[in-house]
Order: sequence, then structure tokens, then C-alpha cells
Amino acid sequence: MTYSNDIDISAIDTIDDHLIDEFYREEVLQNILSKALTYIDERVKDGLTLPYFADIDAALWQSKPKALDIYITDMVEGKALNLEARGKDYATNILSYPSELPASVIDLMPALPLGELIICHEVLVREASEQNKSLAQHISHLIIHGVLHLLGFDHELGQAEQDEMEQFEIAILARLDLPNPYLA
Repeated sequence: MTYSNDIDISAIDTIDDHLIDEFYREEVLQNILSKALTYIDERVKDGLTLPYFADIDAALWQSKPKALDIYITDMVEGKALNLEARGKDYATNILSYPSELPASVIDLMPALPLGELIICHEVLVREASEQNKSLAQHISHLIIHGVLHLLGFDHELGQAEQDEMEQFEIAILARLDLPNPYLA
């Protein structure tokens, strides 16, 4: 299925525009989102329930384009947002804020809102270096990771949930010709 998804990319003023142009180009993010959603659509056809969209009919889910907001931030704001959202006093790589609109409202909208991902670019740069992977690979992985969170998957609930989420991430990354990020 071909998607015409809407991605809105914005950034805090301290992030240079060239960083956005180099690492967060809309066409690249569209491709990542499309691969992720195509994979999820295939799982939905096989009976997968999306935890945050359980009230949405599978046909409606598959027929609507999706909308995703991505916000790029710095360490200072990233730390403040993580403290507010999760009670953790450090900047994290990505925060996910899922849409909380009821199914009855989503049915009326032209695009299905997934929610917002907040990416702390400096944390991603550090992590990519520490993990000996390209920044583009790490960004792709974390966009997929964040989208799965927006759908209601949560690796922090237990080992089975972590395994499921990692399996999804690995499969989607393979569709982008990217390696398994969990191999040393």
C-alpha cells in the first residue's frame, strides 16, 4: 500500500537548519515512516491489535494516511521535557507523545494523527558514536522505535513486550536495508 503521510518537522531555535537538512529530510523520514506503517499494516491484516488504536477498525486504519509530528531539540530542552514527561533528570534520545483522540473523532479526520516524536539530536549523535553506527542508521532506528511507541507498544512492560518491539524494529530496519541494531 502506498501512503501519502503527513510529516511535520520542526526544531528548537538552537538547532541549525543545516542539521535538519542533512539528517531529517522529509523524504527520508517519509520513507522510514512508510516502511514502518506498511510492516504494521501487514501485521494488522494478520490480526495484530495496535494498543493505542484498538478502537479503530482495521480497514479505517489501513485506508487513512497518517500524520506525524517530529520535533528536534537540544540537550537543555530535552532534559526538561524528559523530567516533565518521565520524571528522569537527563536528556533522552526520543520521547513519544501519542495522539489521544477518540476513534469517533479520528474517523472524521482526513489523516490519522499518530502523535509527536521529540528527538534530542545531541543524544543521538553521542549514542551513534558509542555504538559505532552511522547517525543515519541510529536516527532511522529511533524513528521506528518512536512510531511503535505511538502505536502503543512498550518495551518497558516486560520481556515479551521488549522482544515483540525489537522484532518489529529489526524487520522494519531490514526493509530499509539497515542492520539489526541489537547485534554487538
